[in-house]
Amino acid sequence: MLRKEEILSRTNNGLFVFKHYLPGDWRIGRHFLNPLYQDKKASCNIYFDRHSGMYKMKDFGNDNYSGDCFFLVGQLKGLDCNRAADFVEILEIIDRDLGLGLGLAAGTPIAIPTMVNNRNAADKTEETPEKPVKPYQFREQKFPLAELMYWQQYGITPELLEHYKVCSLREYGSETAEGKPYAYVSSVTEPMYGYKGKQHIKLYRPFSTPRFLYGGSFGENYCFGLEQLPAKGDTLFITGGEKDVLSLAAHGFHAICFNSETVTVPPTLVYRLTFRFKHIVLLYDTDKTGRESARKQEKLLEEFGVKRLLLPLPGTKEEKDISDYFKAGNTREDFLKLFIEFLDNLYSDTLIMLKSCEIDFNNPPAKAQVIISAGDVPLGTQGNLFGITGGEGTGKSNYVAAIVAGCICSADAEVDTLGIQITTNGKRKAVLLYDTEQSEVQLFKNVGNLLIRAKQQDKPEELKAFCLTGMSRKERLHAIVQSMDKFYYQYGGIQLVVIDGIADLVKSANDEAESVAVIDELYRLAGIYNTCILCVLHFVPNGLKLRGHLGSELQRKAATILSIEKDDEPALSVVKALKVRDGSPLDVPLMLFAWDKEAGMHVYKGEKPREEKEKRKEKELVGVARDIFGRQTHITYIDLCEQLQQVLDVKERTAKSYIRFMRERDIIVKDPANQSYFMIGLI
Repeated sequence: MLRKEEILSRTNNGLFVFKHYLPGDWRIGRHFLNPLYQDKKASCNIYFDRHSGMYKMKDFGNDNYSGDCFFLVGQLKGLDCNRAADFVEILEIIDRDLGLGLGLAAGTPIAIPTMVNNRNAADKTEETPEKPVKPYQFREQKFPLAELMYWQQYGITPELLEHYKVCSLREYGSETAEGKPYAYVSSVTEPMYGYKGKQHIKLYRPFSTPRFLYGGSFGENYCFGLEQLPAKGDTLFITGGEKDVLSLAAHGFHAICFNSETVTVPPTLVYRLTFRFKHIVLLYDTDKTGRESARKQEKLLEEFGVKRLLLPLPGTKEEKDISDYFKAGNTREDFLKLFIEFLDNLYSDTLIMLKSCEIDFNNPPAKAQVIISAGDVPLGTQGNLFGITGGEGTGKSNYVAAIVAGCICSADAEVDTLGIQITTNGKRKAVLLYDTEQSEVQLFKNVGNLLIRAKQQDKPEELKAFCLTGMSRKERLHAIVQSMDKFYYQYGGIQLVVIDGIADLVKSANDEAESVAVIDELYRLAGIYNTCILCVLHFVPNGLKLRGHLGSELQRKAATILSIEKDDEPALSVVKALKVRDGSPLDVPLMLFAWDKEAGMHVYKGEKPREEKEKRKEKELVGVARDIFGRQTHITYIDLCEQLQQVLDVKERTAKSYIRFMRERDIIVKDPANQSYFMIGLI
């Protein structure tokens, strides 16, 4: 059995593994773009971890992609290091790809379970003899115009054919099972195409018999399109053939197929793909074989949430698959409508229940006593969480309204967003507001006010506001997840999601496991739907830190945390940054806003002077220094830098700038007895 220690000893403590799998001319300790996701800013590097004695990868932009060499290979191959079977497979992949020969030296094959649940299959004691690979040869040619027109009727372009390694064949030759040679030659009436793999080729002859031929070694699980899938996506379709995969890709959808519809889909592969895609949907032919196979596969893959979608086609030879569907003139939008109907049926109970919670502007609720509730405002970028916190009466609800107003106003409208710049929602993507605390009447009033701020006479269709106070905590998160999915497809994306009162999604904000699960789920949804989720947390922060497990987890995952507080002048509210991923929160301007009676709303009042910002920075860092040196009297520069990164959740360069600032203000000083250590100053 392969062992982790053997791999490390043969690969210079994992460095050779990183060099093998990470492309580009990167160097140890220097930042580079992380290839595991669409990294736009170089903030990842390889370093030697003294504690574990191995090289590791640290991504300061997204800590979810930090780990050792085994983690890297697992991410690239869709495997989970925390699962024993997957980790064994990772060891085997490294051994094979780097040619270490450790598995061969052991003399024993590595057993990997074929099921992902706890019901392990019986161990195989006998090896099935491999069939000899028949010799084959083929000659490619440039796609003739007539052949390109054949693919174009399905929307498939020459660039897409090249991307999926599809070629036009002039000749193909091989041997029969009896060893007799045979050959096929392409012609105008009988063209011949090849789906090329590393050690095989599958021939497709659309107008000939036989239609399919196979050359080379296909391995156990032939899967077309797997190599071209993105690291993350919303929906993956499993189709009946390669042409269907190409047709879907041509219309902007992710798809794979196996050798035929009757082949059993490998559960282990589907399990790994569930970490990368929100939906995995069977899209087989509508003939008898396709329908029966889809039902069978759906039952076999039920534990992974795999569903099947039936196309509105009669199932004849000319109209039975997704390629025929697009060939008949149906568009991407037509297919999206089918998928939205599929989601409507899938989430019917939830959407019926949620419909009763939606604010209906044609039927205003009966007037009732107004209940005062605290609000909050997050801000941020696509694919991230952003949090806002603060005490009651600080103007959080109006701040949230200003951000939402900026998302629904017209491009040429001048809207006061209280100092925040909001990207115009030109494509009219969905803007979703879920409130867990305020009454239906109060939410109706707040939404009416934000429409006035946005200079909109009527509520835009893309704005959806829901009062969730009548639902249980467990139902609230369930409703948010499923409705986001539906509105994402209905409106072509989600511009912004506001959850006003995320503490009401959990039983207790101090329950660590529950808090981690909720924030992880929201972070996953932000990535899948490429949107910003603004989380309002009704906690008063303690300095630069949020209270409770829920606050700590939000601060760890969010890209930005803002706090709204009352200013020294009671009529003003001040917006302070507690965390900014790309920079120092203490360098962010202190923005002011206040109620304007004439305007009938809160308005932006500018920034506080630079002296106030410096005073705040010094006050906060004095508190952090007292906390750190309260546990130890002396500390080295490296350890101080690491503790600042951990306590304040900032990057190394920001922590170093804080140390420089503290030295300039004599918050910390060098130890006269040992210049390698710092001690607290006279504060």
